[in-house]
Amino acid sequence: MKMSARRSRFALPSRLCSEPSPGQFERNHGQPAGLKPHSDHNVATRRSTMKRFALGILTVLFLVCGQLPAADWAQFRGSGATGISADTSVPMEWSDTKNLAWKLALPGKGFSSPIVVGDKVLVTCYSGASGNLSGLKRHLVCADRNTGKLLWKKDIASMARERASASFGASHGFASHTPTSDGERVYVLFGNTGVLAFDLAGKQLWRQDVGSESASRFGSASSPVLYKNLLIVTAGAESESMRAFEAKTGKPVWKTDAGSLNRSYSTPVFSKNAKGEVEMVISVTYETWGMNPMTGKLKWYAETEVDTNAVPTVVINEGVAYVIGGRSPGGRAAIRLGGSDDVTATHVLWSKTGGSYVSSPVFHKGHLYWVNDRGIAFCVDAKTGDEVTRKRIGGQFYASMLLLGGNRLVAISRFGGTHIFNASTALSPVGRNRLSDTSDFSGSPAVVGNRMYLRSDKALYCIGAK
Repeated sequence: MKMSARRSRFALPSRLCSEPSPGQFERNHGQPAGLKPHSDHNVATRRSTMKRFALGILTVLFLVCGQLPAADWAQFRGSGATGISADTSVPMEWSDTKNLAWKLALPGKGFSSPIVVGDKVLVTCYSGASGNLSGLKRHLVCADRNTGKLLWKKDIASMARERASASFGASHGFASHTPTSDGERVYVLFGNTGVLAFDLAGKQLWRQDVGSESASRFGSASSPVLYKNLLIVTAGAESESMRAFEAKTGKPVWKTDAGSLNRSYSTPVFSKNAKGEVEMVISVTYETWGMNPMTGKLKWYAETEVDTNAVPTVVINEGVAYVIGGRSPGGRAAIRLGGSDDVTATHVLWSKTGGSYVSSPVFHKGHLYWVNDRGIAFCVDAKTGDEVTRKRIGGQFYASMLLLGGNRLVAISRFGGTHIFNASTALSPVGRNRLSDTSDFSGSPAVVGNRMYLRSDKALYCIGAK
């Protein structure tokens, strides 16, 4: 790929170790230029018919059974990393004595989110106060999702020293990557200890190193994702790279290196562009990338105002990627998928100052919603990027907002309980729930079968009728 001279001073050498060879990655700290209006997106008649047919089947199931069939929540923020659940039966009020189906003590802390696979809930933790080999362990916990009974727990000793600066530990520690599953295996990323695969009975199947050389002071947090037969890992803090492995065997497939990944904590997402091609989209500092998930090659990039650290995950709707991130004040942008090389002038629909440092947004009826780390809730017009509502609710938020049942927004504070809003531009509060657990709630919720699963530094909780 021919890169412009304007960006060449940011070029980094490709240190590619597998085939097919990914292209060289570069970065730039420029500002977006020349915005283009949002284009129309046509939906094929056949696809529309299939959607109506599937909806009809689900409607029949609902009428016959009284509830929609439970689907897995098998990765960070659920299917497509959207943070959306159609479930309408999760209780909107809970406490230690009300609508708490079960509680399971955890063996350590963690910022990762729980996932639900069949009748199992899985979550990761860490124990040990330092990054020393002798003191640090990770834990993969598997519980029965209906009863909360511990089914199995795997303790993984640290294979390599982790950075243990004060800012790292205070920010998120050593278990921030949410697991993912294909229904047969569960995959976890444990920093410098590598990426591991287990079967659903807890047997370790394989492990691969992802590096231990980066200088990022915050460690890593991007969650592994699955695409077709590949497990894709963003190892920015470990080796300034993205890597793909055969999910079944752990065999390396491709590796792409870029210094911009050093402070990217965003989880990749997948979507089709206007040509029907699947793109893997990820936010990095000052840019958003569109990549070929099968090869790791860069297809396009767009400049953004996501400065400092790129933490929130991109949300995609109708061929447009919505990106927020950075700090003081950071930025937000809408980017039409597709194109090649630098698409800043042609595909950036809007770019604004102000975003979210940690939590990812949710898209609902033409608007983006999130709560930032300073306890301010936002509603932004997705077509223009303009701020519609800004509301201070207090506290600090790292968990990403959840859209529940199409009419409620759920925001979990680190230490101040859960806030519930009407899913409308007014962001009207309708409830607040607290548990007696005063530890950190920084994992995002998972929702399956009329129940919501939360994790703290001390316990895993199931919110729902007993």
